[in-house]
Amino acid sequence: MTVWRAFWVPRRGTAAGVRTSLLPGWEDLPGLEERVGIKEGDPILLAPDYRVDELLSLYFRSRKFRRYTTETKRNYVTDICLFLNFLWARGHAWNQAIEDDLDDFEDWRRWSKDNLDRVSGAKWNRELAALTGLYTWAEGKEILPRSPIAMKQVMGRNGEVLMAPVAKAKDAKRSDVRWLTPRAFRRWVDVGLRGHTAAGTPREDWVGRLEDRNSAFADLLYSTGMRLSEGGSLLIFEVPSIQLAGGRYYVGRLAAAVTRSKKPRTFYVAMNVLGEVEAYEQGLRAETVRKARAVGRYDVLPDIRLVTRVTSGTNREVHWCDCDGVPGKEKLTDLTVEQRMTLYTEGPDGPEPLWLWLNEQGMPFQPSSWEGVFRTANERCRDVLEPQHGTPGFDPYRSTAPQATPHSARHSFALRMLVVLHHLMDRRLGLTPEERRDYRLLYGDPWRMVQDLLGHSSIETTRDIYLAPVADLQLRSLLDTAPLLGGDAGVMAEGSMDELFARVARETEGIQDIDERMQVVA
Repeated sequence: MTVWRAFWVPRRGTAAGVRTSLLPGWEDLPGLEERVGIKEGDPILLAPDYRVDELLSLYFRSRKFRRYTTETKRNYVTDICLFLNFLWARGHAWNQAIEDDLDDFEDWRRWSKDNLDRVSGAKWNRELAALTGLYTWAEGKEILPRSPIAMKQVMGRNGEVLMAPVAKAKDAKRSDVRWLTPRAFRRWVDVGLRGHTAAGTPREDWVGRLEDRNSAFADLLYSTGMRLSEGGSLLIFEVPSIQLAGGRYYVGRLAAAVTRSKKPRTFYVAMNVLGEVEAYEQGLRAETVRKARAVGRYDVLPDIRLVTRVTSGTNREVHWCDCDGVPGKEKLTDLTVEQRMTLYTEGPDGPEPLWLWLNEQGMPFQPSSWEGVFRTANERCRDVLEPQHGTPGFDPYRSTAPQATPHSARHSFALRMLVVLHHLMDRRLGLTPEERRDYRLLYGDPWRMVQDLLGHSSIETTRDIYLAPVADLQLRSLLDTAPLLGGDAGVMAEGSMDELFARVARETEGIQDIDERMQVVA
C-alpha cells in the first residue's frame, strides 16, 4: 500500500455483526471504542505503513470535526488524504509540514503539466478549507508550533474582520452547477429513471425494480428544493398526507438537525409529486418491507429503536425503547440523520423502518447513495439520447441528453420558482407598479421568497449561486410577451412555461433545455 486510506466506524449493528466475525478476540471492540471516545461515523486513517496516527485521530474525534455534516466530513477526509499522500512521498509526516510543502502541493494540484487531474480554483479552495481546519485545530492544541497555512485578515460580509488562507484561489467560480428547465428535467426522469426510449415510450426490455422509488425521490427534490440530506432522511410520518379536500400544494416541515443551517424549515410539495411518494410507500416500499420481514432481517438488528409515541404540537417528541427495553426520547427536530436510521415502528406483522427511502433489502437507503442513482441515470440518458457522446469535443450541456445531480435539482427548483413567482406577481395578480411595490414591502419580492424556500441566510447566495444565470435578466420583459391561457385568470399553460424557459435557456449560459430533436413524434 502506497497511499493513506480512510475507514469509517460503522453503526453499532454492523460492528456487532461483521467486524466481530472478522476479528476474533475483539468481541468488545465497540466497548473499547466507546471508552476512548471513538463514535459511529468517525474516520480512521491508515498510513501506508499500516499505522494509525494517534494525534491525527484526535482531530477526527474533535468537536470541530464532528460538527461538520456527513457529506463535508467525507469530502474533507478525502482532501486531507491527498495532502498526506503528497507529504508521504517527500518523507514527511503531517505534523512536519511547512509552508513550502503547501505551496508545492498547490502547484501540483492546480498548474503542474505532469498532473493530468488538475483541479479548478473552487476545488482547490475546498481542499484548502479541509487542511485549514486540521492545522488550525493542531496549532490551537499546541500540537504544532505553527500552522503551515499562512493566514491573512479579510473583511467579512457584515464588516467583521476574519482570517482567511493566503493561498485561497481568487479565480474560483462561485458555482459550476447546471440548471434544467422543467421539460428537460421531465425528460431526464423518463429516460434516466423510467427507462423510456428516445421516442418517449417504455422499453420492452426495461427492468425497473426501483423505478417508483427513484423517480419519486427525484421529483420530490425538484418540487421542493430540498438538499440531498434533507429529502433523503425523511421519516414516513414527516411526509404530508393528501387530503380529500384537495389542494395543489401541501406543507411539510424539515427538522433542524438535517438542514445545513441547523434551523427547521417549511417545504411545499406539489400534489402530483406527493401522489408519487404515496404510491411508492403503498406499493414498492410495502413489498420490500414484507420481504425483509419474511427473512427476519429486522429481528437481528441490535441498534433498533422501536418508536412508541410521537407527540403532537410545535415541539414534537419521539419516544422509543431500544433493543434492551430502555426507554428514550428526543425532539423530532433534533434527530440526526444517523439517529433516524435506527427508528422503527411495530406494526401488526412486525417491525418496519420509519425511514422513508429503503434499499432492496428493506434497510434505510443512505443519502449519499443517491449520487450513484443519479450518475447511472445520466449514463442511461447519454446512451439513449446521445449514443455518440464519446466523440471528442462533445459538450454535454449543449446536447440532447440532459444531465442532473441531486443538487442541480435544487438549483433548477430555484430557477423555476423565480419565474413562476414573477409571473404570479406581474401577470396573474394584475398589479400596478405602485401595488407591486406595496406587495413587495409586505411579502417580499420573488428573490426573497425563493431565498426563504431554499433556507438561505443570505440573499447573495440565492442570487449569485443558485440563480446566477438569471441574476441579470429582466424577467419581466420575458413574461410580458409570454402567451397566457385562461384570459383574465392569467394562468400560464404548461407549454407556454416551456416556451418561456426555452427563451431563458437560449439567452443564458448553464441552463439545460431540450429542442425539437427531443420531441416525441406522434
